[in-house]
Amino acid sequence: MTKADLVAVVAAQAGTSAADAEKVLNGFRDVVQAKLKAGDEVSYPGLGKFSRVERKARTGRNPQTGEAIKVKASKAPKFTAAAGLKQVVNGQGAAPKLKK
Repeated sequence: MTKADLVAVVAAQAGTSAADAEKVLNGFRDVVQAKLKAGDEVSYPGLGKFSRVERKARTGRNPQTGEAIKVKASKAPKFTAAAGLKQVVNGQGAAPKLKK
């Protein structure tokens, strides 16, 4: 599903224009990015939790040469699916009906 497809489906589901749906989706993305950068978590019931994890510095290997290389410490985003989302994906719960 592309961003344009997602915007269209969300607009139909919410009964709003595609422009308004895109503003909301862009706003959600911006809030998640800003909060994760600040070290906060963002939870959305029924969907899941976005959080930030710290990766320690480590030694890696160049797969072509086998040479050891140093990998710097970094931060990465993490998504943990909510129990309700897991149930829907596994067929144990009903998925919401989408408007066309």
